[in-house]
Amino acid sequence: MKMKSLMAMAAMAFVFGLSSCGGDDDVPETPAANQVAGYYAGTETLTVDGEADESDEVIQITKVTDTTVDLVLPSYGEGMMTIPELPVKNIVVAKKGDDISGTITGGTYTGTVTDSKGEEKTYTVNDFVLLYNETNKTLILTFKMKYGNMPFVFEGLFVGEKSLK
Repeated sequence: MKMKSLMAMAAMAFVFGLSSCGGDDDVPETPAANQVAGYYAGTETLTVDGEADESDEVIQITKVTDTTVDLVLPSYGEGMMTIPELPVKNIVVAKKGDDISGTITGGTYTGTVTDSKGEEKTYTVNDFVLLYNETNKTLILTFKMKYGNMPFVFEGLFVGEKSLK
């Protein structure tokens, strides 16, 4: 009788041991929006009619849900010709390996902002692509932006690294 009890206890211990060894499979993955959220310091290049203008910028990405983020494109220009900061919302992000990619829901984001004269202006952002590498903490953004009644489209490129701010 003792041998059967001992074998039963050993079998139960073995089964319980297997069920508790889940390893890393049981650890939920951090949502993509959490991983990409933060401040990025880098260089933004805006090109209009073949003329490129580079500037050092900081872009903040904010988590909205586990799979969506918002960001604000930096202001551009000087004086009365300044284009104000432009919010871009509902960017859907997904992770594959060490990379997170994102695009605008529906392909185009349209918003309104108030300019330096107090006038409300409409803008659109399209062809938007966000690429973030978790290992290198690097962010690449590409986009096209049309502001107000301006007859031209800005082509934007931002390359930066995650920073504390």
